[in-house]
Amino acid sequence: MANHEFFQNKNCEYFPCHKDIAPEDFNCLFCYCPLYALGDKCGGKFVYLDNGIKDCSNCLRPHQRENCSGIQKQVMQVIEMVKKP
Repeated sequence: MANHEFFQNKNCEYFPCHKDIAPEDFNCLFCYCPLYALGDKCGGKFVYLDNGIKDCSNCLRPHQRENCSGIQKQVMQVIEMVKKP
């Protein structure tokens, strides 16, 4: 794994913001998931609430070390979505 694929902000008041990953393995690089806009195609563990909002509270995908390169590849899908025609 390249050095730029893992980052921790242990000074964050929420660190770690999910409890199902050992703190030493918790990746803060994607604090806010760049794949949120992909909706049900993001590949993460999410649910849609009754009001239609996507709830990613139980998704650990962006915070696991091994998922960084896969997420970076998927960001290209988000870029394609927002390109001006």
